[in-house]
Amino acid sequence: MLVLSRKKNESIVINDDITIVVVEIRGDKVRLGVEAPKEVPVHRNEVYEAIRRSQQSNEASSPAPTSDSTAAE
Repeated sequence: MLVLSRKKNESIVINDDITIVVVEIRGDKVRLGVEAPKEVPVHRNEVYEAIRRSQQSNEASSPAPTSDSTAAE
């Protein structure tokens, strides 16, 4: 894990197209701004985990795909 120190209004850049900016520091909370292309999903970890659980639940409840390749001709 890379650990960086940043002050208010300072930023980091990831892969040329994602920028993380320290917007505000209030007590023990830091507000971050994320600039990323629209096709890059950005979520808080707890939201990401809920999405993952939902997707896994949907995959588990959907029937397994069947293949026609073994059907007699």
